[in-house]
Amino acid sequence: MQSIYEIQQFLKKYGTIIYIGDRLADLELMESELKELFQSQLIETKEYQTALLLLRHEIQLEKDKRK
Repeated sequence: MQSIYEIQQFLKKYGTIIYIGDRLADLELMESELKELFQSQLIETKEYQTALLLLRHEIQLEKDKRK
């Protein structure tokens, strides 16, 4: 996974569509959903780590933008 869009499409495969309207909240909710999938052993460690790294980077960028 190399983009937020790819993470959204990945989550969609598991029946999760996230759109709150607030980008930061969307990203944080995606992180939470990924964590639940990983803890349920539905996704591989590598997929989880890659997606988590990308999400956390985007979350930080969004927080910096709001300062």
